[in-house]
Amino acid sequence: MKIAIGCDHAVFVLKEKLKEHLERLKYSILDCGAYSDASVDYPDFAHAVGKEINDNNIEIGVLICGSGDGISMVANKYKHVRAALCWTSEIAELAIKHNNANILALPARYITDQEGIEILNTFLNTEFEGGRHERRVNKISCV
Repeated sequence: MKIAIGCDHAVFVLKEKLKEHLERLKYSILDCGAYSDASVDYPDFAHAVGKEINDNNIEIGVLICGSGDGISMVANKYKHVRAALCWTSEIAELAIKHNNANILALPARYITDQEGIEILNTFLNTEFEGGRHERRVNKISCV
């Protein structure tokens, strides 16, 4: 499976650690930036990952910024994106089980690197339950 990943400059180091972890797990990575800790604008990277998901080029995305809010807001502008801001593994599990999230948004200022890896693992290893949740997920997109 190929995973798109993006972040702003403030969390570049965490993105690189998550990429290394994913590569060890044999995932293919599409790095949508940022590519250094030089100042950039987070919407550019949220758009890049959101577009990959929306266009069905990638199944799963990971976005990281300080709070996770801004980057998830941008990604959720795309019709087929369901970006979930997750700061615990339990929230990540429910984001998949009940909402079939396809982008994990991480708040790097509020989690450790190890917590980020654990949340990512949960996100990747949880399956959508379907059933009554399918009906609800189908009502998310309003366009």
